[in-house]
Amino acid sequence: MAKTKQPVAHTEEACNAILLPVSDALDVLKGKWKLQIIVALTFGDKRFKEISNEVSGITDRMLSKELKDLEMNQLVKRTVYDSFPPIVEYSITEHGKSLANVIDELKAWGLLHRKKIIGK
Repeated sequence: MAKTKQPVAHTEEACNAILLPVSDALDVLKGKWKLQIIVALTFGDKRFKEISNEVSGITDRMLSKELKDLEMNQLVKRTVYDSFPPIVEYSITEHGKSLANVIDELKAWGLLHRKKIIGK
């Protein structure tokens, strides 16, 4: 008796159910700097220059743009203190903290990849 081919469980609909949320996440986090900024803020609230110093190579203009994007997506909160001169501080939000597992997994994969490709 010939075996009949069973339909593949991964339909276009199932594929899209995975790809759409992944695409949404990548749209929010895309680019060279966003995850680096988020990681810097996981170590505590920081002023603009402190973030700039920790995220090596980013320009002030790019940092400003990325912080606005992260704030718009509710991953980072900007607080302006009423003082002279005004003090502006950035912090990670609870929503931003929800990326901790993603960052840990990226770190683990990055270490494996580095070891496989570079040998270090």
